[in-house]
Amino acid sequence: MAERIEQRLEDRVPELEQLERVGLFTRKEIRAVLRKASALEYKIQRRALRKEDFINYIQYEVNLLELIKKRRARIGYSFKKDEIEHSILHRVHSLFNRATGKWKGDVQLWLSHVAFCKQWNAKHQLSKVFSTMLAIHSNKPALWIMAAKWEMETRLSSESARHLFLRALRFHPECPKLYQEYFRMELMHAEKQRKEKKEFEQAKMDLGEFNYSEEILNGEMARIVYRDASQKIKGAEFQLAVLSIAKLFDFTQDLQKEILESLQSSYADDPLTWDYMARRELELGSLQPTEHTTKQKKVSEMAQREERCCAVFDEAVRAVPTEDMWKCYITFCLERYNRKTNSEELKQKRLERTLSVFSKAHESSLLSETLYKQWLQLLLDSRLSGKAVEVAEAATRHFSQSVETWQMRLRVLIQLERDDVTQCFEEAIKHVKSEGTLPLWTLWVEWSEGTNSKEDTEALYQRSLHGTTPAESVTMKEMYLDWTYRNGGYKKAKRLFTSLRENRPFSLDFFRKMIQIEKEQESCKMLHLREYYERALREFGSTNTDLWLDYIKEELSHPQGKPENCGSIHWRAMKMLQGDLVEDFVSKYTLLQTGHL
Repeated sequence: MAERIEQRLEDRVPELEQLERVGLFTRKEIRAVLRKASALEYKIQRRALRKEDFINYIQYEVNLLELIKKRRARIGYSFKKDEIEHSILHRVHSLFNRATGKWKGDVQLWLSHVAFCKQWNAKHQLSKVFSTMLAIHSNKPALWIMAAKWEMETRLSSESARHLFLRALRFHPECPKLYQEYFRMELMHAEKQRKEKKEFEQAKMDLGEFNYSEEILNGEMARIVYRDASQKIKGAEFQLAVLSIAKLFDFTQDLQKEILESLQSSYADDPLTWDYMARRELELGSLQPTEHTTKQKKVSEMAQREERCCAVFDEAVRAVPTEDMWKCYITFCLERYNRKTNSEELKQKRLERTLSVFSKAHESSLLSETLYKQWLQLLLDSRLSGKAVEVAEAATRHFSQSVETWQMRLRVLIQLERDDVTQCFEEAIKHVKSEGTLPLWTLWVEWSEGTNSKEDTEALYQRSLHGTTPAESVTMKEMYLDWTYRNGGYKKAKRLFTSLRENRPFSLDFFRKMIQIEKEQESCKMLHLREYYERALREFGSTNTDLWLDYIKEELSHPQGKPENCGSIHWRAMKMLQGDLVEDFVSKYTLLQTGHL
């Protein structure tokens, strides 16, 4: 191994001599580079190889290249690149090849090699990297697309890109993304040829052996790709994705027409088809020139376009009366309503239209829970509180098991300061299963704290402990203790803690809150603190190191503390803590003893 490392270091000598000779590095820096290289070489020649060692070595070489580049720019020296940079680049490629050969499955490592090749314009090497990577990771369409794009956009080779896409489709015959990018590539190829032909014609040059096929110029290859894809990939989503790509090119009118006809004939019942057809009306602007149109006329024209869109949507919800179709219609209305406009008339018309569509969807019983929430928010923003209460009630009728829907209704009633809030809370608790009611109970007690008497709130807290599941009651106990201390003082909080101390389960915060309450008192008693710590350790002593350390700190710092107890607490902690927590406790305890914690 030593001879191999010595040989590799000797191979560096010519480039290092050149670096020193041309004044890019000093002799001291050259020695530092050799020392570092030697250390890195030993790490990657060990029997048990580590990926991190290869990554560190590569990163060092890349940093070295960057430093050389900066030094060249500073002194204005641009010669001897073959003897210096070329040698380092070759070594980095070699390191990448060894690493990817050892850890073939690490895609990130391959992509790092690709990025390095692109950065240093190593086109020949990158072609090899893509070839090897795709042979190993042929199951990843994104890598095929990356390779084909590079061939098309950087090497300007449409033929190579097409070949890669065809190979990829043999592995992934039903991958929509591959077909979309292949379709885009063929249109880009056609556009490129059209530009070339136009430039030749403008220069009045003889085309000679250049033969531009009219079919290719008109995007016939893309049409073939589309037709093949349509047979294998079903769904309006794919058709719309291909159509959006075709619209980026100005010579694809016939192709767009074909895709649109296929979309309408094959997917007439798909909400996405109707959504596209309706929104298309916005793009079909007025045929009159717009330079001299007045502001009022523009508003009027926009209103007409939106009316045409809504006419298509109205037809859509009659033809396809589904929840998804209504969602598309409402989403469109909300988008238009949220668009900024200086015309109050247009803004009001959009609001009325949106509210009307919400009502119709509700009457058809095809409104989702999320859309009820959006409807409610729109009504509140528009200060239509009476209607908001009706909608909230309707939502809870449709989704009576949903905690979120009840929360939504309750917040509306609380915001409007209605008298029937308590009645609604009772109704919600009755309809929703006990598991998952915690958000309702927390909302109820928070509202009660600011509205009802202390007696009513305390009765509600007591009821919540029985109305929630044991796991959820933990949160209610914390809130109850905190509220009791704020409103009843220390003695009442201590009585509550005493009454709940055997009522498991608990949270650590429940005990910490009681400890904090005790410490806030003028006559803070260590006897009480010990009781709270002991009860907390009974529940959480096997999983929490900080609790033991806080107990020890308390014994050391409290005026009534007994430092001699620290030894027994330490011994108990070592016995009770599990796994790696013992080591964590020992290190923290050592820091505490030395005064660093």
